Amino acid sequence: MSISASLIKELRDKTGAGMSDCKNALDETNADIEEAIAWLRKKGLASAGKKAGRETSEGAIAAFVDGNRATMIELSSETDFVGKNEKFLGLVATVVKNAHHFGDDAIAKFLEHSIDGSSTINELIAEHISIIGENIVLKRLCHLNVQNGKVLSYFHNKLADNTGKIGVLVALEGDVNEEIEEFGKQLAMHIAASKPAALNLESLDQNLVEKEKDILRSQALESGKSPDVVEKMIEGRIRKFLEEIVLLEQPFVMDGKTKIKKIIEDLESKNNCKFTVSGYVRYEVGEN
Repeated sequence: MSISASLIKELRDKTGAGMSDCKNALDETNADIEEAIAWLRKKGLASAGKKAGRETSEGAIAAFVDGNRATMIELSSETDFVGKNEKFLGLVATVVKNAHHFGDDAIAKFLEHSIDGSSTINELIAEHISIIGENIVLKRLCHLNVQNGKVLSYFHNKLADNTGKIGVLVALEGDVNEEIEEFGKQLAMHIAASKPAALNLESLDQNLVEKEKDILRSQALESGKSPDVVEKMIEGRIRKFLEEIVLLEQPFVMDGKTKIKKIIEDLESKNNCKFTVSGYVRYEVGEN
């Protein structure tokens, strides 16, 4: 029998499967949509293992935020098209919610976690691989909590609620009123744009600093300047380098000049309170 383009599109919209697969499914099931969905699932489940080795550099970042607790994941797909697919985004929402309640960063352990007493996260992902027709991988998972305060989020290139191509969580520990919460939201946007390497100077990898010093020293010595002058040049350039990669040393994106640590001091003084940025997480789809 002849299968109409509108029926193929309807099946594609419901399953996210490829056009040719949808047509084959409808041919095999006499154009019965529900039977065709089941046919695709069975066919895909049989080949899901074959898709497991395919590269996944697209997908979505998602978070589940619950006051002072938050969870973020990266669920990857092969193509940007699937990364925006409603079926895929529904899976993202289910996985991040379950990851939040699971409460452990161990991906392998979480994948074996049972959702409803029978199906595991691994099996749920395999089912979606079968329907969508692309490899899907849970690449990253983390939790960010505060004892007394709030965790705030921001998503760039938003795909759905609490889902996008770049996701940021910011943990504020201490007295968090409306003004400070608004600062936290702006800080999350700042982190999305600035990609800091560390929260503060103390947590920065010193190997990174020494490597930069070696590069700057080699460049400066080639200019023929004396060692004393070279060391002074390095000192100034390292200060600039740290302002570029350390969050609390960076100029706040909202005014482009005031360091974030000074913004925090001013907010504490204005609101007669104490709070700290105790941590942050920044995920971007496809980054190594």
